[in-house]
Amino acid sequence: MNVFEFAMQMEKDGEAFYRDLAEKTDNTGLRNILTMIADEEVKHYHIFKALRDGTPGAESLPASDLVTDTLNIFQQMSDSGDKFPDEEGNKAHYQKAKEIEEQAAQFYTEKANETTDAGEKELLLQIAEEEMRHARLFQEFIDFVTAPDRWIEDAEWNNMRND
Repeated sequence: MNVFEFAMQMEKDGEAFYRDLAEKTDNTGLRNILTMIADEEVKHYHIFKALRDGTPGAESLPASDLVTDTLNIFQQMSDSGDKFPDEEGNKAHYQKAKEIEEQAAQFYTEKANETTDAGEKELLLQIAEEEMRHARLFQEFIDFVTAPDRWIEDAEWNNMRND
């Protein structure tokens, strides 16, 4: 299995994991965020598939509004007093998701350092950074579940707006 096929499988697995989490929550806002993250994984899958197949122009990562959209959803949830009822039990799933995203970012960074193709390297590093944004989002899930009244004041969350 080459690096692109491995990456494609990682993205498919991530998508399935996030869609499964989305199905298990009764919280509409959280379900929407998890679905958006799953959709991002699908985008990554198609990029790696195009790279594997040698499709011209595959070295570009479409812009993502995930952080802004997530911030808006969290803000709406906070404003409405939504406290993630019965979500505390899912904290371990969010921690696992965070770890998966961190491992993916590390993998893509390592592969970027191994390639001699400048376009491929840049794309792998961009995707690695996007995976780290996903990891930070899952930390926000954990923080919101743990302390929903304080999450928006967290300096790290405010820094994500600039990502």
